[in-house]
Parts: sequence; C-alpha cells; structure tokens
Amino acid sequence: MTVLHSVDFFPSGNASVAIEPRLPQADFPEHHHDFHEIVIVEHGTGIHVFNGQPYTITGGTVCFVRDHDRHLYEHTDNLCLTNVLYRSPDRFQFLAGLNQLLPQELDGQYPSHWRVNHSVLQQVRQLVAQMEQQEGENDLPSTASREILFMQLLLLLRKSSLQENLENSASRLNLLLAWLEDHFADEVNWDAVADQFSLSLRTLHRQLKQQTGLTPQRYLNRLRLMKSPTSATPQRGQRY
Repeated sequence: MTVLHSVDFFPSGNASVAIEPRLPQADFPEHHHDFHEIVIVEHGTGIHVFNGQPYTITGGTVCFVRDHDRHLYEHTDNLCLTNVLYRSPDRFQFLAGLNQLLPQELDGQYPSHWRVNHSVLQQVRQLVAQMEQQEGENDLPSTASREILFMQLLLLLRKSSLQENLENSASRLNLLLAWLEDHFADEVNWDAVADQFSLSLRTLHRQLKQQTGLTPQRYLNRLRLMKSPTSATPQRGQRY
C-alpha cells in the first residue's frame, strides 16, 4: 500500500497546516499517510473507498481522514478536490482542544463524510485561499494566522453540516442527494421528488447541475452505473 509522508507535502518542518489541491483528482490506489487531512470536494463525482467502505462523493462532500485511515478514489469524473492537511489535532502551536470540533468515533462508527451546501463551499474556498496565501511565511504571526483560519474552517464545517442546517433549498438538495443514494434503483418521478423535498423542479435541476455538473437524470444514471454489480457498491456515508 502506498504511504504518503508529510515531508513531501508540508512547506516546512514546523508547518502545522498545508493545502494540496487536486484539480482534477484522477483514480488513485489505496493509500494512507502520516498526517491527517480534510478532503473538500469542489465539484465532479467519484467513489471514495474509505477503510474498505465505498461512498459516492460530489461537490459539497467533506471527508475527515485520520493518519491511520486508508482510502482510494475510483470512477472519478471531473472530480476536483482541495485537501487541507494537518499533522495531528494536538500538533498546533497556538490551538488546543481541536478534537472537540472533529468527528468522533463512537461504538466503532466514524462519521467521516459530511455535506455542506454551495454557499458554504464558497466560504470554505475563501478560507482555504487565505491559508494558501500565507504558506510561504514561517514567522509567528503568520503561523498564528494560518491556525486561526484552520479553526474558522472547522467551525464553519461543523455549524454548516447537513443535519444542523436544513432551512434552505441548498440543504434540502443535499437531503435529496442522500435520498437518491438509497433509492437509485427505484423509478424516480422528478416532479414528485421535488415536491417531497420542497423544491421547485427548476430549482432542483439548477442546483443539482451546479453541484454535480450533471442533469438530475444523468446523475441518477451515473449513480446506477457506479452501483452496478460490476462496480464497487457505494453506500451513503453517515453525516455529522
């Protein structure tokens, strides 16, 4: 199995955070690394096999990978990721207690995959861009600034995760995507589905294409193809 080492990704030995874009992310074999990462899916689709369990990922998926997790990417289609790398929750110079903001394993279940809506994804990009701008600076104020931005990122993701933000149409679309994961083999009446999730059909089409790059029917067809017996059988991940 491929092992990725922090020395190849972090700009310096004392850097606590690094940004690693994958635009696009091609299929990549199973691997693990000696650091942690937050995988942010910008757009596109693919299968993320995480500790042996396959998940369908699309724009707005966020995955929290620990240093002992193993994962791979397959069946990628214009899958663009931004990876926010950090050495460990307890390896920050100015931050403590970060574990409380990260997903926690309970009774052997680790809620690794979250979802955020498009507007939150835009805010995430802004925070990541600010972190990238300061990557070459190693002085104490710059280090503190990067770590504060990382804390802001964690707070944003936690507050905006699917189960804590259901009041707008973008979040209802995320619920619809989760529903499709469980009902991909059923006959889908898009008018009825739009009503079920309190979306207009026009909004459903527009937002689903914006998030996945595909029309609703093409997305469903791709989901069925990826879940066919000749492929890995993805399952919907737990959400925070």
